[in-house]
Amino acid sequence: MELGTIVATGDGPSPSKFSFVVTEVQHKMPVRQGQFVEVETEEGRVIAFVTNLIKTNRYFMRAESVKEYERGGRPLATVFPVDRWEYLIAEAQALGVQAEYGLERTTFPPSPGQKVQEVRLDVLTRFLGLNPDDGVELGKLKHHELPVKLDLTRLLRKHVAVLAMSGAGKSVSTQVIIEELLDRLPERGRPAVVVVDVHGEYTGLAESFPDRVSVVKGRKLKIGVPNLNSYQFKGFMPDISGMQARELQRVLGELRAEMRAGKGPFGLDEVISRIEKDGDIHRQLQQALLGWLFDLRSLGIFDRADCPSWESIVEPGKVVVIDLSDVVSLRKKQMFVAYAARRLFNARKRGRVPPFVLCLEEAHQFCPSGESKRTAISRSIIETLAREGRKFYASLILISQRPVRLSTTVLSQANTNIILRVTNPYDLEHIKQSSEAITSEVADMISSLPVGEALIVGEAVNYPIFVKVRRRRSRELAHGGGLEEAAREFERRNRHEREDAKAFM
Repeated sequence: MELGTIVATGDGPSPSKFSFVVTEVQHKMPVRQGQFVEVETEEGRVIAFVTNLIKTNRYFMRAESVKEYERGGRPLATVFPVDRWEYLIAEAQALGVQAEYGLERTTFPPSPGQKVQEVRLDVLTRFLGLNPDDGVELGKLKHHELPVKLDLTRLLRKHVAVLAMSGAGKSVSTQVIIEELLDRLPERGRPAVVVVDVHGEYTGLAESFPDRVSVVKGRKLKIGVPNLNSYQFKGFMPDISGMQARELQRVLGELRAEMRAGKGPFGLDEVISRIEKDGDIHRQLQQALLGWLFDLRSLGIFDRADCPSWESIVEPGKVVVIDLSDVVSLRKKQMFVAYAARRLFNARKRGRVPPFVLCLEEAHQFCPSGESKRTAISRSIIETLAREGRKFYASLILISQRPVRLSTTVLSQANTNIILRVTNPYDLEHIKQSSEAITSEVADMISSLPVGEALIVGEAVNYPIFVKVRRRRSRELAHGGGLEEAAREFERRNRHEREDAKAFM
């Protein structure tokens, strides 16, 4: 379909941009900001992106004339045929020339008078690098009836960041990706998925996919002490000295040797008891080390074996949701994530678990920028995964509402960004700096995105695209009916408790 005609302006047409007057079709304007178009040039078919729309009318160009006519009680529309002189100009950025083996840079401008056409969907699919046969369908391309099916390897191999303000649709977008992974057939390749769920938003997946999704409650998580070495203990206790770590490693080695000899697994109590009875440790060093271990024991998260058993619970085509909504302590959450991520990554390097995707909700809590090791226990292993994970097919999906607080090391390694509405200027600037493909015009569009619409930029697509994310198929958990209902429910519960107490007395 013909969309308009290229016109000459003060700075165009040029090899990088051009403007065209939009042709009205059945009393409607068929062009929108963010739409892809094409035009035939001497170099071939040029694909372009509409960056702006300007509506103008020669009768309304002089403010003083409009004011004088309105003051006289005769609106311009009653004197002149203003509707016949209104027109729409679209400004477009030339993205490249469609070539036989991909896309080439435009080096010659289109001519004024050339017709701009609606881009064909098969051309657009190839141009964007979509995978219509085997891709992960996130939704529909904005202004085009084109399913956005992203190639699995291009999307996940080099990690994904899902960034948006609260309530803009981060979790829904991530759940759509997970649903697509759950629906994949074995012959198409099915990675395992582990979700760190801070608010219990993903547990509804287990009701919709009961045979493929398991939920582990945070209160049931345990860290097996026999699986820890002094380096990992030091990660939990960053201020422990080198001498204390060496003594701890010696004691752990002794207990591990006894376990292999048939004595059975040991817990933190056995480690503490052995150190208390060890006469070879200097008294002052012994007391300091015991102080650290008493602190760890008070958390109540250590046991003689892991719960769950990470190597047995992670399976191809299945999802494990770690529901941390019942864990209040951020320190405990970070310790769980640090331990689980390290166990999974080490197991993956040895080929004991399948390729996996680790989804981190509220990722800025687990790999914060600028925090000390004491308050960022899990940051080190997440940064290691971000740097080295692609070599072993261990991928990250980082979900965050505050990208400015997220480790720059981790964010820079996420080669695909799925960005929903962001209005905080500091976060917007941080996102712009993290991706060269996000121009000022695109960044301005991010702040006005409606809920459920996303910008996809990076490795997964050849050019940034705006997508209307599809509705999730899994059950949505109800988190209350609003502030009023929550307040009423609190008072109702308190009233019943008081009445029960009076009846008992």
